[in-house]
Amino acid sequence: MTTQDINNEKSSILLIYTGGTIGMKEDPSVQALRPFDFSQILAEVPELRKFAYRIDSYTFDPLIDSSDVEPSLWVALARLIEERYDSYDGFVILHGTDTMAYSASALSFMIENLTKPVIFTGSQLPIGAPRTDGKENLISSVEIAAAKDSEGQAIVPEVCICFDNVLMRGNRTTKINSDNFRAFRSENYPPLAEAGISIRYNTPYIIRPPRKAGRPVFHTNLDTRVSILKLHPGITPQVVRSILCSPDPRAVIIETYGAGNAPSKEWFISLVEEAAGMGKILLNVTQCIAGSVNMDIYATGKTLKLAGVANGYDSTTESALAKLFHLMGRYDDNEVVRNGLEINLRGEISK
Repeated sequence: MTTQDINNEKSSILLIYTGGTIGMKEDPSVQALRPFDFSQILAEVPELRKFAYRIDSYTFDPLIDSSDVEPSLWVALARLIEERYDSYDGFVILHGTDTMAYSASALSFMIENLTKPVIFTGSQLPIGAPRTDGKENLISSVEIAAAKDSEGQAIVPEVCICFDNVLMRGNRTTKINSDNFRAFRSENYPPLAEAGISIRYNTPYIIRPPRKAGRPVFHTNLDTRVSILKLHPGITPQVVRSILCSPDPRAVIIETYGAGNAPSKEWFISLVEEAAGMGKILLNVTQCIAGSVNMDIYATGKTLKLAGVANGYDSTTESALAKLFHLMGRYDDNEVVRNGLEINLRGEISK
């Protein structure tokens, strides 16, 4: 499906600026970057006028650098979208790139039965820079957020990231480059849309809500007691114990090698079993950018499975973290959370 097939008449978009490079513009009086006024977005990006959409803006105060993003921002975003949900056809969130994949993953779990697009975007260069990628990212995001089919339904009713002409499912996306316009990749899932001369939608891969879905359910209770253990050659028992068996985390994500493999040393397996015996939720995700965990292939993977480690399949670390925050916020029973990790909730795993 292309943009020529779509009815965008009178679409309304809420543009939400949280912070980040895209909203910066050089102040010639001091020769420094400062955020510009998004209420004047049509003056800054006049190309948007050609769409004839109603575009309103909301700017967080104070602005948040993406490296300072906390779950409280995700809660604020979810509540803002819930409050304005009936007034707009789509939402575009301008966000710093460093933690954008975390935020997009989180919102995907926090909004159940989404019927409208929630598109995250940003840029590597300020929107006022001569070679900025910000304008194209913003224009494509707005057009996709406004896109409707012949029945007036949103074409992409998902939480997504739009960057460098590619629309990706938010909870499938990872930042892979800090100095290239193609900053994000979704290696384990096809793009939902690609912008060229027209925007071509990959319709079979887009999740749609149930036909009789009512208003979405917004889940804003998050339990953030999660640690991440990234395995590496030479890792010591002391380091592993301090992460796996600490009393503070309720869950630990174990970033393993390849298809879900870990050291076969007795001390390592003993610590995994000890953590499982403490009732901790343990989740296996691969360090690889592409591919999936399969704990039935090699002996070390099978040992982790027997010790009670849940399978993260082809989940990104960002998505695994957000999913744990969400499930733990909803359920006090760790076994319910553990079972939920292996269920595909929002298209985050291939299962």
